[in-house]
Amino acid sequence: MKGAASADAPSVRTRARWSKPRSPSFAAVAERGPRLVTTTPVLVLPGYGDSGPEHWQSLWQAEDPACRRVIQRDWMLPRLEDWLDTLARHVAECEGPPVLVAHSLACSLVAHWVTRSEGGVKGALLVAPADVDSPAHTPDEVRDFSPVPLVRFPFPSIVVASSDDPFSPLARAALFARSWGSRFVVLERAGHINADAGFGEWSHGKMLLRELTGAS
Repeated sequence: MKGAASADAPSVRTRARWSKPRSPSFAAVAERGPRLVTTTPVLVLPGYGDSGPEHWQSLWQAEDPACRRVIQRDWMLPRLEDWLDTLARHVAECEGPPVLVAHSLACSLVAHWVTRSEGGVKGALLVAPADVDSPAHTPDEVRDFSPVPLVRFPFPSIVVASSDDPFSPLARAALFARSWGSRFVVLERAGHINADAGFGEWSHGKMLLRELTGAS
């Protein structure tokens, strides 16, 4: 689920399960697109292990001052209640309803947050949702986020999934999108849609985010 190694990198065994280096299947993945500039608050929600400096989430955050990363207390031993509390605090601190930009495990975090919140979010971009219900696709460290709530979100959302994501079958991503009431976008052979899969600036993702923020 990580895009690059960090100071808190997991063991070699764990890292191998969560990273799958591969060549991107289309040339546009790493192209530099238009700058991401929005007046809408954007909360960047990395998944298990955080997103490294080459991950598109980190690049977006560095490019747009409206993007703010939600920093969790423990990236390697995620606990649902801790992550929910941190997310709720960041949403409350925003000057207006934010758009949530979640990757991997954080997509489940958003679904759990919906079941306990009273709103206050403008939209959500949910990229490569990990199937935390499946031991065959995700490690035990994320099982605290299972089961994934299959509830309709009270705000617009877009799920972006890959046809060959090692951490979630495409059918599961489709179920999540259908249950959450999300628009469903499928990328062919895009891995886990992270830096290991060749995703840098990811101009297509910026376009989807602009749809949710209302930016021109």
